[in-house]
Amino acid sequence: MKLNELTVTAALAGLKKKEFSITELVQACLDRIDQTDKKIHAFLTLNEKALGQAREMDKKWQDKPLWGIPFALKDNFLTEGIRTTASAKVLDDYIPQYNATVYQRLIDAGAILLGKTNMDAWAHGSSTETSDYGPTLNPWDTSRLPGGSSGGSAAAVSADMCIFAIGSETAGSIRQPSAWCGVTGFKPSYGRVSRYGVVAMASSTDSPGPIVKTVDDAAEIMKVIAGPDKFDATTNPKPYQADDLHPPAGGLKGKKIALPKEYLLKEMDEKVIQLIKAAADQLAKSGAEIEETSLIDPNYAIGVYTIVQRSEVSSNLGRYDGIRYGGNRSTFSWQAKNRSLLGTFALSTGYFDQYYAKAQKVRTLILNDFAKLYKDFDFYLAPTSPGPAQKLGAGKDNPLFGELEDKLVEASSIAGLPGLSLPCGTVSGLPIGLQLTGPQGSEAKVLSAGKIYQAATKWHLKKAKL
Repeated sequence: MKLNELTVTAALAGLKKKEFSITELVQACLDRIDQTDKKIHAFLTLNEKALGQAREMDKKWQDKPLWGIPFALKDNFLTEGIRTTASAKVLDDYIPQYNATVYQRLIDAGAILLGKTNMDAWAHGSSTETSDYGPTLNPWDTSRLPGGSSGGSAAAVSADMCIFAIGSETAGSIRQPSAWCGVTGFKPSYGRVSRYGVVAMASSTDSPGPIVKTVDDAAEIMKVIAGPDKFDATTNPKPYQADDLHPPAGGLKGKKIALPKEYLLKEMDEKVIQLIKAAADQLAKSGAEIEETSLIDPNYAIGVYTIVQRSEVSSNLGRYDGIRYGGNRSTFSWQAKNRSLLGTFALSTGYFDQYYAKAQKVRTLILNDFAKLYKDFDFYLAPTSPGPAQKLGAGKDNPLFGELEDKLVEASSIAGLPGLSLPCGTVSGLPIGLQLTGPQGSEAKVLSAGKIYQAATKWHLKKAKL
């Protein structure tokens, strides 16, 4: 295996045994970027100091959790001295003066930033097609989309341009591109990971998280980035405790997993449904009890998310006035203008009760529905996305493209639940993702269940052939 193809855990083990140097590991990733990113366009900005940092770190080993591990960072996380654009021309020349908490924790743990990855501008989308710098392409098929908004991060991991990457999710933006690119993506509970220094999209659901090659890697990254932050009052004040993720002797014995029938959509390809049922059978073999059940139809989440997200976007984009920083609003894309106008309308006098207040009431119903479910079940199981990656251009004429592609993860996002997307098979040669979603605060349990599934399957080992 080439060094750039290593997982986080394998790379750490190799570095500790001195089987290769940090410089060699970083160089392998940079070489891969040089070879493949012309086809994929996953990166917007490279860290020119990465190789020099690796050479310095080789001189003195430090016992830190991610010492010497090269990673990619979605371009909506602030990085002091390194351009941060959120893939929007408004911020084309913006150089932050401080670091996002997630980035600071990663570099404090010894990780080395390779570069900033492409995304839908302002994270407004589920395709990475709305980037002001051009789309990222899917490594499995460059005529297809990688998903979004963390498409650059997912594509970079899928193409082995980095050992791991960081994304952010408002409603599907970690899990959906991970599913389409055949990698593992984890969205923590809302407030488990700090949003400080992340360009805000929808503040009540934004959740940073890892995009990786295995569940083990997600657990390693979570140990570093999770936990309370004095700069973000919405973070959970309790320290993050990662349980032992070694599969228990009894596997999933005693665990109950729900299979919501509403999430197996009528319009869904039968092959996708069969893969999900096969995954359920595999989890049953590992000891879990699988039971078909009911949840509120995910189509209701589309309306709630659309209103809440547009409303919060209109507030968050209001700060980009061309006075304090950034370009003027003439450089806003159509998507940014559209969402701002819709959000402002939904919040305006005479319409607030009709739209925003009603959406929040339905959001409460969804929260209560999940609370009822988790009285009887440990997790629920469903497809991450209705189908495999769509063709380039699929979202251009559909203003609700993202909402429709993310409909199976939107409800869990607006409820703040932790969710894991895992590769569970392919349809027409393209990867399909399986989601495991648990109650708030159950990160370790969700990851443990995902680890058991990956230990029994090989889907996460399949690679894109560029």
